[in-house]
Amino acid sequence: MKLIAPIVILLLALTAPAFAQASFDTKARFAILMDEESGTVIFQKDADLPMEPASMAKLMTIAVVFNEVRAGRVKMSDEFFVSEHAWRTGGAASGGSTMFAELNSKISVENLIRSVIIQSGNDAAIVLAEGIAGSETSFAAMMNELAEAIGLEGSVFTNATGLPDPNMHVTARDLADLARYLIHDFPEYYHYFSEPEMEWNGIKQANRNSLVELGIGVDGLKTGHTEAAGYGSVISTDDGGRRLIAVVHGLKSMAERTEEGRKLITWGARAFERVAAYADDAVVAYANVYGGTSGSVGLVGEGEIALYLPRGSRKCLGASVVYTGPLMPPVNAGDKVAELRVFCDEQLVQTAPLFAAETVEQGDIVRRATDALKQLALGWL
Repeated sequence: MKLIAPIVILLLALTAPAFAQASFDTKARFAILMDEESGTVIFQKDADLPMEPASMAKLMTIAVVFNEVRAGRVKMSDEFFVSEHAWRTGGAASGGSTMFAELNSKISVENLIRSVIIQSGNDAAIVLAEGIAGSETSFAAMMNELAEAIGLEGSVFTNATGLPDPNMHVTARDLADLARYLIHDFPEYYHYFSEPEMEWNGIKQANRNSLVELGIGVDGLKTGHTEAAGYGSVISTDDGGRRLIAVVHGLKSMAERTEEGRKLITWGARAFERVAAYADDAVVAYANVYGGTSGSVGLVGEGEIALYLPRGSRKCLGASVVYTGPLMPPVNAGDKVAELRVFCDEQLVQTAPLFAAETVEQGDIVRRATDALKQLALGWL
């Protein structure tokens, strides 16, 4: 049963008359803006509807490759063979974004990664897929396995390039979560996303993410475009004191994609202020424990809990702590057992995980019997 615990301390002080949230809109058909550290969603527009990923699907290709490198199954210095399939499907003759890899040549994993990220090379993506899994089909299975592992619930991948396929789809939320995963889990490789250009086979190409060159703090991640899906991008910046991730998709032109991405990421960086709500180890609320040595357990954040509220107002309508309860002992200190949900103007604007502040062991038979009678007579309050 989902239970809601009362909120104590600072958030009650933030409760005040109705708050008018700063307005924002975008021409993008699909959009989301997320705080990278907490996963808090600041803005969303049809963020859970399926959409064609185009070349933004290559972020999952890169995620699989990074995982293989981290596991030691692939080295950056390994060289993969450019097959005829990779050359014809993703090479210069295909008319799409390409590395201009030569047929039957060998290219290092590091240069293939750089091409996928900077040039959006379809040939490079296919070479990586075939070099790691033997075929794009087998590699797509690895993509879906990793997507499931990191919680991308609305995505299905069928190839390494993002070339159109009626069975492939993602959501804006999943792309933001994927970007968050790449930033958080592979910081040593993130610099590839901000490289301004790459030259291969005598051909120099600029980073397709034009926002990288605008001087507004954007340092990644990936653009995409097909005729059917329109123009989209996954972008990130740490400008403004915290890292943000934005996704926009379904735009009409490259210029519109650049402008709508810039507007969304700049608004997020400038329009909000940080409010320290709960200090490290401060108890946010208490959760009921059934049959334990204690009838409740304190809930704390993972370090300090900070709120991000639109500038000019620190007034928030309220907050709640939600958990499935009562909790069953033993509850160990540090167990993730609840979630803090913050609402402004009746909109959920932030969530944060909450953890048990101490260990609650199973109580004696008297305690268990008392709790059983309580639940039988009254339900759990």
